[in-house]
Amino acid sequence: MHTGLKVGIFAAALAATFGSAYGVGKAVGPVVPDAPAARHADHAAHDGRAPAAAAPGGLQIAEGGYSLDLKTPAVTAGTPAELRFAVVDDRTGRRVTAYRPEHGKELHFIVASRDLTVFRHLHPRRAADGTWSTPVDLPAAGGYRVFADFAPAGAKDGLTLGADLAAAGTYRPAQAPRPAATAEVDGYRVTLDGALRPGEPGALTLRVTKGGKPVADLQPYLGAYGHLVALRSGDLAYLHVHPDGEPGDGRTPAGPEISFAATAPSAGTYRLFLDFRHQGTVHTAAFTVRVTGADTGSADAGSGGGEHQGAEGGHRH
Repeated sequence: MHTGLKVGIFAAALAATFGSAYGVGKAVGPVVPDAPAARHADHAAHDGRAPAAAAPGGLQIAEGGYSLDLKTPAVTAGTPAELRFAVVDDRTGRRVTAYRPEHGKELHFIVASRDLTVFRHLHPRRAADGTWSTPVDLPAAGGYRVFADFAPAGAKDGLTLGADLAAAGTYRPAQAPRPAATAEVDGYRVTLDGALRPGEPGALTLRVTKGGKPVADLQPYLGAYGHLVALRSGDLAYLHVHPDGEPGDGRTPAGPEISFAATAPSAGTYRLFLDFRHQGTVHTAAFTVRVTGADTGSADAGSGGGEHQGAEGGHRH
């Protein structure tokens, strides 16, 4: 079988569509210890019961009366392009132009390959008519998923909508890196500790070091000392992950540890992408996490941060 398959825009679109049909990865035993339940007051029930698991986002192109209109459904791999999209209010048919900022931005925009080896956290600009645009340069051909994470002004809750994106070119299948508890990126080492449990809240702690020394002077990024995105392998469900504390709250240090609260909607394989800022530069460390069934309450965490370990992470403004 040829390792390279020439994929046109139509074929790449098919890859993006049928990519979600692949099953979730098989669960295996734990390689990191369990962590205590996360402390995130915004998601705790007032009566003391455990908070309900938030439904994963990004699986639908329309939800809650809003739609994601991706005006650039296809690009060419290895060629700079501009992605354009809009959020449409389905009740009026008009583009949304007013948002409630969250984590310092009106809208967060993520692009990930279907095999979860390419990740981009982009910062698009919004025109007055509600059209968003951002430059992008995707390194590999195949199917991608884009995610718009936002809260319209006046809306009670935020939304994460998703749409398929195709990158034409020579398609070479890739697999996510095998599990490990550390990721190496740009001279930094990030260690993941904690547990994801299906349907139950858990805490994840990521420790950042450089040259064997703890990095205790992380800089704020998107309202926290780190921003974490979690995607489920197979359907690319987008998990809601929340930082535990924020800069200036009097209790959250600037590293080396960054803590998050997260709930896995099911057993399976997940990819975690941590963005953190140090010395004026944003770095992205990637991890593979396998979540076992609820009866074991454990997770198998692994890494693949940076190109050297087979994961192509990135951050673009």
